[in-house]
Amino acid sequence: MKYKTTIGLEIHTQLLTKTKAFCSCSANAFESEPNTNICPVCTGQPGALPVFNEEALNLGIKAAIALNAEINEYSRFDRKNYFYPDLPKGYQITQYFYPLANNGYIEIDGKKIRIQRMHLEEDSGKMFHEGEDLENASYSYVDYNRSGIPLIEIVTEPDIESPEEARNFMEKLRNILRYAGISSGDMEKGALRCDANISITDTEKNIQSNRVEIKNINSFKFVEKALEYERNRIIEAMEKGENIPKETRGWNFSTRSTFSMRSKEEEADYRYFPEPDIPPVIVTQEKIEEIRKTMPEMIDEKAKRFVEQYKIKAYDAEILAGDKELANYFEKAAKVVKNPQFVSNLIITDLMREMNKNNIELKDVKIKPEHYKELEELIDSGKISTKIAKDVFVEMFENGKMPSEIVKEKGLEQIDDDSVIEEIVRKIIESNQKQYQQYKNGKTKLFGFFVGQVMKETKGKANPQKANQIVKKLLDE
Repeated sequence: MKYKTTIGLEIHTQLLTKTKAFCSCSANAFESEPNTNICPVCTGQPGALPVFNEEALNLGIKAAIALNAEINEYSRFDRKNYFYPDLPKGYQITQYFYPLANNGYIEIDGKKIRIQRMHLEEDSGKMFHEGEDLENASYSYVDYNRSGIPLIEIVTEPDIESPEEARNFMEKLRNILRYAGISSGDMEKGALRCDANISITDTEKNIQSNRVEIKNINSFKFVEKALEYERNRIIEAMEKGENIPKETRGWNFSTRSTFSMRSKEEEADYRYFPEPDIPPVIVTQEKIEEIRKTMPEMIDEKAKRFVEQYKIKAYDAEILAGDKELANYFEKAAKVVKNPQFVSNLIITDLMREMNKNNIELKDVKIKPEHYKELEELIDSGKISTKIAKDVFVEMFENGKMPSEIVKEKGLEQIDDDSVIEEIVRKIIESNQKQYQQYKNGKTKLFGFFVGQVMKETKGKANPQKANQIVKKLLDE
């Protein structure tokens, strides 16, 4: 491969606290009227003093444990100085020099993506631009409800090697944060946002481009699309011999392209200095262990248990355990059936297909554990075939009726009577003499044709094993 892609991510995630990071204003910014959850502290008015929210610290520690990071006993807040209309103080309170945690990782398909650091900080306000986008806005509004909401910033090492891997990382991170009740992870509500840094190396010429940052990407799809666009743009410029400036770019979801925002700031531009109004944060080992005891079973741990306890495939276990609600749904059904792999297959293929096709969330699915149990019993008893079971499943999904009820209503019981199947096969042979003669002359592949005709004639209700045996017997007579 001539070009190697190197990606690092900086992710901001909103912590699930009731109040903001340094004041008692509600942290519910998304559903409130603009500029209603504000006070002198979070709007940076003179003389207002911040008080650190311990709930934010506890969730930060929880996140560090969930992401396998080393928690520092000493961390400290600094002021990051810069001017922007959504930052009324003129600085952001953040942990830059002494973060809460370092050296974590998330495993994606057996590969560890290292997390360099995790630190606590406050969010800024939110700008709304009149018009379609920032580039063409004639004027803008500011809502400070979000100003001061507690965030953790998670910074990865440049271990990600493709836009697809970046998306997978983001999805797994979101699921981990949700599992542990650290963040809602709702990207559409701004609770999870990503800045992506990308550079390209020409491995033949041993030339590496400058690093480009794409700011504030707010969907998994756009993380992948923006990085794909930027990777192609940089490679095209390198092939023309053009220089790639070190800059910050924005993502325009309408044109599906990036645009230049500004040259990349360096540390010195922010004139960091220690926050004088908040004391250093000291985290004792006792506190860490106390919080560790409250941690739920996490994704990788649960996937491993699913394989051991329910004997399902490792690939299935990863998918099912990846989402907390889906994992709980699977486990309830797996406990009432004889073969949990049967449930796993139905969930991963049939259920997820129907949910996507009908745009239905898991909480609204009508199929309950008892549906899986009865469907399994109908197959095991030979009353319906696995093919018919697929049709029954779709009916169950649509109306929530029990499988036996659907089978009775639609007359879907399997045909097991040898004499009935034999009569059907004889009629089919009689009606397809040309194919029958070809089979007798050695074209044995036509066996499948005759079996297919039997299943078509019986609308899939013939016992497949018996249909195969009887077709073989009558063709070879």
